[in-house]
Amino acid sequence: MGELLLLSGFFAVALLYASVGHGGATGYIALLTLLMPGLPVREMSTTALILNMVVSGIALLQFARAGHFPSRLAIPLLLASVPAAYIGGMLRVPLWLFHTTLVFGLMMAAIRLVMLPGGSAPAALRPPSWGTALGVGGGIGLISGIVGIGGGVFLSPLMVLRRWASPRDTAGIAASFVVFNSLSGLLARGVAGTFATGSLLLPMSIAVLGGIAGAYLGARHWRPAVLNKVLAMVLAIACTKLIVIVVR
Repeated sequence: MGELLLLSGFFAVALLYASVGHGGATGYIALLTLLMPGLPVREMSTTALILNMVVSGIALLQFARAGHFPSRLAIPLLLASVPAAYIGGMLRVPLWLFHTTLVFGLMMAAIRLVMLPGGSAPAALRPPSWGTALGVGGGIGLISGIVGIGGGVFLSPLMVLRRWASPRDTAGIAASFVVFNSLSGLLARGVAGTFATGSLLLPMSIAVLGGIAGAYLGARHWRPAVLNKVLAMVLAIACTKLIVIVVR
């Protein structure tokens, strides 16, 4: 029963996250924490990073093909975030800090998805300066590397609330952010000797299938508003359960 829940959960997380340009690391870690509590943290976060890179890569291809990837905004964010994520991935973090930061990430994702406007793009977009984008990219990259996620859950709410880009362009940029930060984090773990994977090939394969379906539907067919609200509820439930785990 637990294995079936894990497989269906990985598929649902990948499908829903990919439809809004994310890789799903926070969702995979939440599922593994709840259903496989004995799994080592290193293996958990490494698995999430691998899936993050693959699923968000699929999403990036779909959103870019649909014309939702403003490279002028993405470049400064990536230039600062990738090296910062590498540094963060080499740091060793206490377990309590790992869980606390993860809970924060889930809460940010839920808030972002609730507040994301539906329909057309915002009336007045205000892209950030290069300096601001570099600072934001570096800060989020560092946190992402420490926690073992791509950083989309931190970047997307900021972009939407500050009106840096339209919802779909935000999804395209977030996908690229997640791809390169996840790769940087994985490289750092390999160098630091904290790269650890186990026997999770089947759940990971199921997640890839979910990512393919979600990226296609999110970029070309589904209305983002409905998915955002559903996913926000899922993340809120997972966040509540993780808080219970942390305070035990």
